[in-house]
Amino acid sequence: MAENIGAVARVMANFGLADLRLVNPRDGWPQERAWALASGAEWPLNAARVYGSVAEAIADLNLVFATTARPRELQLPVFTPRAGAVELAQAAARGERTGLLFGGERAGLETADIALCQAVVTIPIDPRFRSLNLGQAVAINAYEWRTTVLDAPPAIFREHSPRADGAAMLGLFEHLERELDAAGFFHPPDKRPSMVQNLRSALGKARFSEQEVRTFRGVVTALSKGRGRVLAKLAKQKAEQGDLE
Repeated sequence: MAENIGAVARVMANFGLADLRLVNPRDGWPQERAWALASGAEWPLNAARVYGSVAEAIADLNLVFATTARPRELQLPVFTPRAGAVELAQAAARGERTGLLFGGERAGLETADIALCQAVVTIPIDPRFRSLNLGQAVAINAYEWRTTVLDAPPAIFREHSPRADGAAMLGLFEHLERELDAAGFFHPPDKRPSMVQNLRSALGKARFSEQEVRTFRGVVTALSKGRGRVLAKLAKQKAEQGDLE
């Protein structure tokens, strides 16, 4: 269906794939509905090539894996999408041209088409509900391929402030501990070493950046100044009560 082709193009664009090959599209090609479902991911559709058979579509490829959820009589290696992506990535690194073959959503791939491939990729879905639409199947495999190329979060999610070093963390620990001493937190005194150790361990697990250390120390300072204001206010109130007496 044109809608499924558009959904596949959208997923391909998400994960950096652009070589889309179509074998006998059901409604002919091109179809406007495919561009509508691609939601702006037009480049795989604009460059899509149409073939009359699977054999023609994969003729220039060195390694092709077929995706199917049904066991066949063919004796081919079977991979999960993750393992299959690793195999394909390694082949691509050797200069081989690789591909993934998907069947129509309703009937999947014919055994004769799978026989033209070198391995099978199957998604470990729950056997109670095996129905998976074409766009979803492509998305899972394309994601696994992408992780072999760029297994890191996008730049917008990466930490911009450098990780705090040991000196910065020690400064934070000592600052906090001074204020806790002043507040009478470490009680009884003989428990202080173990309490300090637990606090440092807990804060260390946070893996603060330099900016986060500065922010946290600012919080400690603000709280300590607030305590000073409260003490001053109490002292003033006590003095006023004394005057009244």
